[in-house]
Amino acid sequence: MHDQFRQFLLKNFYVTDASTLLDDTSLMDSGIVDSTGMLEIIGFIEETFGVRVADADMVPENLDSIGQVVAFVQRKLG
Repeated sequence: MHDQFRQFLLKNFYVTDASTLLDDTSLMDSGIVDSTGMLEIIGFIEETFGVRVADADMVPENLDSIGQVVAFVQRKLG
């Protein structure tokens, strides 16, 4: 799951140096993802992992880094 999401980011977003994309790198603060990109991430999560992202789930604590996304999806999959 971790590698799948990281590869998605590297393929679909502008990352100047892949080695700087760490598990705790803020996707928003680093400029990798904007609000439109966040919608792409949500679509990827829902399609790839079969997890519905509710409006209440659309917060930085769940979606702003690789580590947060992986933890969020794992919680949802229970």
